Amino acid sequence: MKITVDEEKCCGAGQCVLIAPEVFDQRDEDGIVVVLEPEPPHDQHALTREAAAVCPAAAIQVHATP
Repeated sequence: MKITVDEEKCCGAGQCVLIAPEVFDQRDEDGIVVVLEPEPPHDQHALTREAAAVCPAAAIQVHATP
């Protein structure tokens, strides 16, 4: 799994950080998402998918990796 984020879409709601704090954070100055783990470990995959699904701006993309 690989994570990408469209910072232009991010509205700073922070739902991703609440769901998967080991994968996502927010910049202090504007609340825009920061990806801490662009290729999260397997035990974080379910939470990462959930965070992407609940993102109100659809700014988080989850890509399958071989």
